[in-house]
Amino acid sequence: MVWAEDELVQDLRETGYSVLDLTDSDMAKQHIRHMVGGHALTITNEKVFQFEFPERPGALLKFLMSLGTRWNISMFHYRNHGAAYSRVLLGAQVENDEVKDFEAMLAKVGFRYENMTDNEAYQLFLGAGNGKAS
Repeated sequence: MVWAEDELVQDLRETGYSVLDLTDSDMAKQHIRHMVGGHALTITNEKVFQFEFPERPGALLKFLMSLGTRWNISMFHYRNHGAAYSRVLLGAQVENDEVKDFEAMLAKVGFRYENMTDNEAYQLFLGAGNGKAS
């Protein structure tokens, strides 16, 4: 029997399974599928950002120098497919009241980024157990 995607999802839900369709999730395709799931219990206040790092000498050093010692890097995943930019998924321990300062630092670095902390794929596979499939 050939299943249509919607029929399969509906059948799984009716059987009691939680289903989350990640077909269109860039994060799932670029990062999560290459990473081991789970969350270290000692990591608190993790904020997750997806970056486009330019492939040029000194780009990572520039970022790390801007980060300084104020925030701890809790996760770093680098993907490059021979392009001018690499995709980087970064987790950093940032207190909630420091998010604006952290994002101001990111804006100063000038690399394109997106806050992915609430991304469903991150929450489900790498987050602190907050992910929920519907």
